[in-house]
Amino acid sequence: MLKRIFDFVTAGMLLIILSPIIVLTALLVRMKLGSPVVFKQERPGWHGKPFFVYKFRTMTSEKDSLGQLLPDHLRLTVFGSFMRKFSLDELLQLVNVLKGELSLIGPRPLLMEYLPLYTQEQARRHSVRPGITGWAQIHGRNAVTWEERFERDVWYVENQSLALDIKILLLTVKKVMKSEGVSNTNHVTMPVFQGTTSNQEG
Repeated sequence: MLKRIFDFVTAGMLLIILSPIIVLTALLVRMKLGSPVVFKQERPGWHGKPFFVYKFRTMTSEKDSLGQLLPDHLRLTVFGSFMRKFSLDELLQLVNVLKGELSLIGPRPLLMEYLPLYTQEQARRHSVRPGITGWAQIHGRNAVTWEERFERDVWYVENQSLALDIKILLLTVKKVMKSEGVSNTNHVTMPVFQGTTSNQEG
């Protein structure tokens, strides 16, 4: 309950303080990328329950001759890269926090199709409410392997506390300002998760 109160109050204050930046970002997205300004996608929440996460668009809607969307790295613009670098595209997720779908701190909500690919240990990341940022984000963000990321998510589940949340929140601000770990070595963000080797062999 204390964590939920902290999330609600902090998210509300941040939305008020950051409202000029949010409005300006929305206008720039509309000018540079067109409509829709807001991108929403279904993600697994607490105990895997689906919800829609909100983000500002960072990519164009360009398609190939077959009508299929081009790869992410071809649709990500310079402006979109700037937004991701400073996490401006994530600001709308404060609304998800107010709604109780996200926490400020917790394992990042990934794609619905990853749910059956997790090992039993990795699936423990869903035993807490997902977050805008988390222990994995301040320890490598997108520049680590999936296995390392999941290990850090589970570590958070086992060690969560309000003091740890405040520490992660402050370190996240530092990480964003330094733009560390935004991209994986060979991908715009992270490669597609296909399950761990042990999970695939099992």
